[in-house]
Amino acid sequence: MKASQTLDDNLQKVLVDLIELHLQGKQAHWSVVGKNFRDLHLQLDEIIDAAREFSDQVAERMRALHGMPDGRSETVVARTTLPKFPGDEVDTAKVVDLITERLEATVATIRGVHDEIDEEDPTSADILHAIIEKLEQFAWMVSAENAKPRTRASKK
Repeated sequence: MKASQTLDDNLQKVLVDLIELHLQGKQAHWSVVGKNFRDLHLQLDEIIDAAREFSDQVAERMRALHGMPDGRSETVVARTTLPKFPGDEVDTAKVVDLITERLEATVATIRGVHDEIDEEDPTSADILHAIIEKLEQFAWMVSAENAKPRTRASKK
């Protein structure tokens, strides 16, 4: 199968956000300070490794479909939907919020192109399903660090 331009463009959108997630995760990893530093530092390693692996899966899928992934820094900067990450030291509570936001933004990008990808290539959509599942799990686990307990009465 040879990917249409639309399929290739949609996979490219996912690719740049995954690469940016990896890079911003590293920046967070290096700049985080404060309470629970070590736990968050290690959790960021998991996210970084997963984002790197996911970007490679997407890029290799693009190649399998005769597309050409573009992971160059200038392309990532120009096309990512993720907001810029701060360059200074960042408190752990703020990093939790920033990384959760970026995980959710990456998922939103994937969900935004999913249906078009699924129409043309269900195999690529299956890859995206696995990525969404893991990124949403990371978002839940990271955001739980700043969450306040809810009671059953407060849900009504």
